[in-house]
Amino acid sequence: MNKQADRGVIDWNIVFAVLMLAIIGLASIYVAATHDTGSVSVTRMVTMQGLWYVIGIIAVAVIMQFDSERLWRVAPYVFSIGTFLMVAVLIFYSKTYYVETGGKSWFAIGGLTFQPSEIMKPAFILMLGRVITAHNVQHPEHSWNSDRLLLGKIALWTAPIILLVLAQHDFGTMLVFLAIVFGMTLVSGISWKILGPIIFTGAAVGITAILFVTQTWGRHILEKFGFEAYQFARIDAWMNPQSDTTNTGYQLWQAMTAIGSGGLTGTGFNVSNVNVPVRESDMIFSVIGENFGFVGALLLLVLYFYLIYHIFQVVNDTSNQFYAYVASGVVMMLLFHIFENIGMNIGLVPLTGIPLPFISQGGSALVGNMIGIGLVMSMRYHNRSYTLSTHEGFS
Repeated sequence: MNKQADRGVIDWNIVFAVLMLAIIGLASIYVAATHDTGSVSVTRMVTMQGLWYVIGIIAVAVIMQFDSERLWRVAPYVFSIGTFLMVAVLIFYSKTYYVETGGKSWFAIGGLTFQPSEIMKPAFILMLGRVITAHNVQHPEHSWNSDRLLLGKIALWTAPIILLVLAQHDFGTMLVFLAIVFGMTLVSGISWKILGPIIFTGAAVGITAILFVTQTWGRHILEKFGFEAYQFARIDAWMNPQSDTTNTGYQLWQAMTAIGSGGLTGTGFNVSNVNVPVRESDMIFSVIGENFGFVGALLLLVLYFYLIYHIFQVVNDTSNQFYAYVASGVVMMLLFHIFENIGMNIGLVPLTGIPLPFISQGGSALVGNMIGIGLVMSMRYHNRSYTLSTHEGFS
């Protein structure tokens, strides 16, 4: 078969969505840096973000050259590299970032920083997609025993990553990985007779967790498992931000004030009357809400919806289950980031340090998201229908 002739075309709908998000991101970072009260170089911050976009575009171009067979073959290798980096950062983590954030999730070399868990997200999606696909080929009947076996495999590949993230004291990133697992498990074909009780149990655990983090006795128990005081402070600030607008609740209160001041159409580009700490990354949505108001925020959500919709369209146009599982993981990764970041900016969920995809300042998260887009773009570029048995490792 002539693979070159079978190639599809670049999905310009996805390119357009990401490009528009990039423009919004650079403009928002410019505003945040311009009005930052610290010694921040506007030119340097915007230029560095632009360079990370270039690196991300290169990553997309490279990944697009990999069809599903090649992605299938490299999945264990990229997963192994990601796991190695996740272990290494526990030893060689940035002491400066640890003092500032309490987390051991960053490498720092000179002025450059790198968070391996962000790159691990697409690597994990790729590997989990391979695990689910291989199992479903070997057990197409989806019996009670085979579904339980698949759940066990998913748990086996997930548990080490969750433990490594927890060891880094990065609760927000742990939630992202759990969201990815949840989304990919839902589309894996496992019977709802099994998933239903698990989801119910998960909901019960979630309610119990809320009780633990909001009650004094529960916090004493959680402290023994490595939870830090700053994490509880974020919970308190979320539950009652107006009770302490000068200390732990200051960031959330200022973000909500900035968004509220934007009204319907905003204060105008680069007009900022409210100081919001770390608004170039975690609180970037407050910049959009203040400058462009409800209309700008709504257009941003429409743009994200446009991107997610066309990712689903790519999957619908292929007959490759491996691609479908990978795409579901990418979608869940993006959706959780969007929901969590915007939610914490408006006080809907606690502050967790989750960036807004393609917009927040930060190279690791941006490149990780661009790799996810590269995986989806590969599906369109290599628009061929494979039988699952063509993948290496199947018999």
